Amino acid sequence: MGAIPTQRESTTRAPGTPAHQGADRRAVAHASLPGGPLAPGAARRFARAGLDEWARLALPGAESLTDRLVDDVLVVVSELVTNAVVHAGTDVELLCRLEPPEPPDEEAAHVVVEVSDHHPARAVRDEGAERPYSTERPHGTEPSYGTPEYGRGLRLVSALCDAWGITYRTGVKTVWARLPVDGAVTVEEKIEAYSADADAAFGHGTITADMLAADVLAPAPRRTMESDREWLNRGALSFLAEASDLLAGQLDEDLVAALAGQLLVPRLADWCAVWLEDEGMGWRGTEAGLGSGPRLARVWHVSENRIEDLRHALEKDPPRLPEAVRSRAVPVAWPGEALGDEGETGTALAYRLIAGGRPLGTLVIGRAGLLRFADEVTGLVEDLSRRVALAIGAARQYARQATISRVLQRGLLPGAVAEIPGMHSALVYEPCDKGGPSGDFYDLFPAGDGRWCFALGDVQGKGPEAAVVIGLARPWLRLLAREGYQVADVLDRLNQLLLDDATEAADAAARALVTAGGPGLGADEGPQTRFLSLLYGELVPYEGGVQCTLASAGHPLPLVLGPDGDVRTAAEPQTLLGVIEDTAYISETFALHPGDTLLCVTDGVTERRCGSVMFDDGDGLAVALADCAGLNAQHIAERITQLVHEFGERPPEDDLALLVLQAEPVSTAGR
Repeated sequence: MGAIPTQRESTTRAPGTPAHQGADRRAVAHASLPGGPLAPGAARRFARAGLDEWARLALPGAESLTDRLVDDVLVVVSELVTNAVVHAGTDVELLCRLEPPEPPDEEAAHVVVEVSDHHPARAVRDEGAERPYSTERPHGTEPSYGTPEYGRGLRLVSALCDAWGITYRTGVKTVWARLPVDGAVTVEEKIEAYSADADAAFGHGTITADMLAADVLAPAPRRTMESDREWLNRGALSFLAEASDLLAGQLDEDLVAALAGQLLVPRLADWCAVWLEDEGMGWRGTEAGLGSGPRLARVWHVSENRIEDLRHALEKDPPRLPEAVRSRAVPVAWPGEALGDEGETGTALAYRLIAGGRPLGTLVIGRAGLLRFADEVTGLVEDLSRRVALAIGAARQYARQATISRVLQRGLLPGAVAEIPGMHSALVYEPCDKGGPSGDFYDLFPAGDGRWCFALGDVQGKGPEAAVVIGLARPWLRLLAREGYQVADVLDRLNQLLLDDATEAADAAARALVTAGGPGLGADEGPQTRFLSLLYGELVPYEGGVQCTLASAGHPLPLVLGPDGDVRTAAEPQTLLGVIEDTAYISETFALHPGDTLLCVTDGVTERRCGSVMFDDGDGLAVALADCAGLNAQHIAERITQLVHEFGERPPEDDLALLVLQAEPVSTAGR
């Protein structure tokens, strides 16, 4: 089910846009949308329905609603709603309005789009004023964070509109955009409007989310230490709050460096550079010849055409700061030649980026025409540099953990799936958490003497604990199979192995606590038993088919699909591994005739949810498999996976693994 907007009439006009006396109340549509991933799609459908209704009613101005304009409106709606959902996470209010031409000037008709969210941390200070604060941006101007996460949508909005803006009220932020019905805005108009608006905005000293980005089309006006102090008194705290919000949660150190540059330029500096050090070496490793030196991760300049020259100059002579400096400002050489005649003189300051006592890099800012920065500015940049360092440190920690997880995941799964004579196989493996070890695992390997074995398992939990169980189970499965143990015997021994390992871990933990003077472990305080559901089987090809012996320990039961579309269950349910010590597992043997297909899945398939309904309710998996009659193994795997994904509104919340084994049809058997 998609997000269902609630529609009602409204006469609220876009903040900063004139109200048209002749506007028809029918030309206003208002929807409330839940702040989830389905909101942009629902918003597009709602906006299109409104535009179609205006055209059907022949409202004033609707005769000019071309297909291209409708597409532009839908793009603007999609981008603004997506931005609100991603960065606010609250419910979203969408308003669309058709403004007819207004006499006596007969200004062209416009379509106005407003998107409001209720982010609680977006209050804007205006020296105690009670009136709403509005930041209006004429066409061609937009905040540009220069990264995939920020600014792309608003850049699209800017290109399609002749005016747009942001209005803050108590508990509400509204982004509005106005699209002309009669045509697009020229490039010359965009540049002119951008320059005029930039001068006005900087003159007022406004620091809001959309003013933290770099001015790449027009240079910033000349600043003085007095104007800096005035701005600091008005907006420094808001600046740091917005900067912290932007830097928090970034998982890539280069993205952090890019954001740092664009936060500082042009508001506090004409240019900025960020070097990132090898965490293990630092400057001392470079001087000793042990590393390649710091990497210039980001260079930003108020004039875009100066960036490359500045980069080349800075790469030749990176700043080297003494260890005792810590994070305070240190004057460094001014790269005058790279900045042309206008930048022959100026001041540059460097800040060490340190987090957790470890040097991570260096931040350098520069401003032309100044003998020195105001003390208030150097202190503010020092505060910002600490936030940048913390963000870089967090990004590196995430990168280390992600690397460890990827290496661990590769070690827990087979490098290749064996090919079985007389059979075709297909595998789908989709871990829910891309950054950590999955709880699902699989294997398909030769066991000798004309036997092939397969396994599909699901460990209780995820992460390192699940990885430990998989690291025990998969090698033991291979070892026991190659030693000639039968299917049921393999499960018996693996069950005992898991129980013994859990007991040893609990005893070791208890001894450690007693040795440390602790009270010992209570009944509910020790390591938990490691449960494992497992489907394990053995395949022996013979002339005219394949003999299959398998057993299911607490796992979704496998299904067999015949060439005629008949589906049957291929095993009996048994207890999870690692739960009961005195359990004797049994196996079942049957023949896979030419064209028969064996489908094995984890509970990520059977328990896929859509509300309170699961995919396998009412034998849903068997019904889906029956519809796959006549398909080969790969197509069956793709079809079942597609149905699982389409079953729910949201992406799957559990790991998904699926193995298809198909005996070759008569026409191809024995090739």
